[in-house]
Amino acid sequence: MAGSRRAGGGDTSPLRLIAVAAVLIGLVLVSLRLLPGSPLASPAVAQWGDPSAPVDRAGDSAPGRSSRSAPTASPSPSPEPLPFADEQIDLDLKGWYAWSVLDTRTGKIIGSKNMDETNTTASLIKAWIVADYLRRADDAGQTPSDAKLADATRIIRDSDNTRAEQFYNSVGRAASIKRLISLCKTTDSSVAADGGWSRTALSPRDTARLGACIADGRAAGPKWTKWLIKEMRLVRGAGDFGIRKAFPEAERKKIAIKNGWIDRTREQEMHINCLAIGDNWTMGVMVRYPINMGYEYGMKNCQKITEAVLGDTP
Repeated sequence: MAGSRRAGGGDTSPLRLIAVAAVLIGLVLVSLRLLPGSPLASPAVAQWGDPSAPVDRAGDSAPGRSSRSAPTASPSPSPEPLPFADEQIDLDLKGWYAWSVLDTRTGKIIGSKNMDETNTTASLIKAWIVADYLRRADDAGQTPSDAKLADATRIIRDSDNTRAEQFYNSVGRAASIKRLISLCKTTDSSVAADGGWSRTALSPRDTARLGACIADGRAAGPKWTKWLIKEMRLVRGAGDFGIRKAFPEAERKKIAIKNGWIDRTREQEMHINCLAIGDNWTMGVMVRYPINMGYEYGMKNCQKITEAVLGDTP
């Protein structure tokens, strides 16, 4: 038929246009679901460039520094307690007595309520006189002769008074006791009115401080401290009594001591004093009582007081 048109060709039918539009709309919707940040985006789509996006890699990444717990320093162990009871003792003793113990690891001092009261030292102070002599000699670049060291041994081990007086003169007498007070940081001590060594006043607390001063090297200096402590462990004869006798036999030889004993006729009193240096501790015990009771009463009481402070701990 001459007037008829062929279907198709350049014509666009309504159905074809609808089909094309549907395809385009579908492509747009898919693109919107894949586009990060779109309201139609799928929650399963990775958020590109977002460092906070979850990553399913369990255990695959190391925790950051901020999430690591800081290492905890182990606390220092507390020192073993000393074998002395920090409590008051009440003994049936004649006269006056006092005691003190110093922990050389911590500096803590315990003792009787009257541990700051003083007594005249008698021969106990000889440990300081020898220490002062040795330290000063070393400070001056001098080495004591063998004869002088033998004299020092006699002063410490046997409590030789004549040699002690000679040494005391050589270190300046009262000036030496003033050095003790300054160097050993004592608080109750004083120089005797007559300047003599025997009447130097120390308290049990300061006696323990003197022991610590000897033990840590301040008194005799680094060169002579071990020598002095060894001599004090070898005290013998009449001077070997008191504190270390309260310890088991096996421990006594490790405890350094220096004791003092004198009858004070002016006061009509016996003055008995004990200094001991052990492992991690020093101790001072002092007693004073009527002169007619003799030396042995006080010597035994230094031991008895120590036993009471030790209790069942040795």
